[in-house]
Amino acid sequence: MSTPPKPPQEPEQPSGAPAPPSAYPYPNPQSPGPGSAASYPPPAAPVPGQQNFYATPTLIGQPGQPGQPGQPAAGYPYGGQGPYPQVPPPPSGGGGGAGRAVLWVAVGAVVASAAWAAGVFLIGGKGAEADLRGYTAPANLCSSTDYSSFETEYPDNDGSPTHNALKDPALDESYCSVNLKKTGSSYADAYLSTQVDLHRKSDPGPEFTAMWKNYEERYPDYDVETVEDIGEEAYLVSEDTTSGSTSGSLYATLAVRDGWTTYTMSYSAYLSSYDDDDDKDPPSLDDVKDWLKTDSKATLDQLKD
Repeated sequence: MSTPPKPPQEPEQPSGAPAPPSAYPYPNPQSPGPGSAASYPPPAAPVPGQQNFYATPTLIGQPGQPGQPGQPAAGYPYGGQGPYPQVPPPPSGGGGGAGRAVLWVAVGAVVASAAWAAGVFLIGGKGAEADLRGYTAPANLCSSTDYSSFETEYPDNDGSPTHNALKDPALDESYCSVNLKKTGSSYADAYLSTQVDLHRKSDPGPEFTAMWKNYEERYPDYDVETVEDIGEEAYLVSEDTTSGSTSGSLYATLAVRDGWTTYTMSYSAYLSSYDDDDDKDPPSLDDVKDWLKTDSKATLDQLKD
């Protein structure tokens, strides 16, 4: 499946957007912003001969005093502030050991909560499991491709079809190309190809729909029709330029998506490759469409586990 254009990037947050409230509900659920005078009570007056541990509390995420850590670097996705909530002020009642114990318990809880939040933000949740619907991508897709509907028109089998495969943790892909020959032809009269892709890391649905359903927006000379009863969604893209001329081409592709598996079967013929013999003329486009539908269903069944 061809790579579609990248989706537009998510717009940046306006610079004037208000910062979110503090994660710590002090003194009320909507705490004043960092640096506000109402954030903390004024420091207690120093007592002669006694060190005041809480005169100038250290605030995580705020500009530090001399000898104290400063504000983290800018760039956090929270209105320009660091992702850590403010440390609450010490409990009233002086600077005794009980107060210090309560303070450190509060600090530990806040830091642990912030670390957990940062981990979730940076690592993210587990992605959805690939929905492959039981399909496989064999090393030789030609051995699993059913094109029996074309054999009445093209009875001579291709003795050396082309195939290749890709195996990767993100994508399994198999491809097959067959030369279709009429009776007595030395060279190919038409071409048939199939491809199956197992998308193991991402859902191809939105891009598949955008590319195939809207195919004629990029190529106005092609017709697109929705096909029912094949996979989760399917589209048949076609073009016939052979009518009323001695040259031209006949082209049709059936594209199918079933879960995270995508599949295509394509037919193409060129009128210039045929002789003046009427027996060498290509089939009608309607016949080709019917053959693609029938043989795609049969091939997809064979690709199931």
